[in-house]
Amino acid sequence: MKKLIVLALAVLLYAGAFAWAADAHSAKETQQDISRHKAMAAAHEAAAKCLESGTAHAVCHKAMQAACKGLAIGAACGMKHQH
Repeated sequence: MKKLIVLALAVLLYAGAFAWAADAHSAKETQQDISRHKAMAAAHEAAAKCLESGTAHAVCHKAMQAACKGLAIGAACGMKHQH
């Protein structure tokens, strides 16, 4: 029984280590992610300033979508919130 438990734990540890290694990013991929996040943040900041200026929501949202094209998934540039 103890051997079975030890074997099961070993399999779980191995599987966890494999899953972690498969999810690891290279330094280049990490830098690309950082660049994308910064670009998305800049687009969101520009959208907030656009709204603060009194521009219509639809106009600001369209500008944000254009700035985020190819960066994020979905129409909200990778970020959804309540309205």
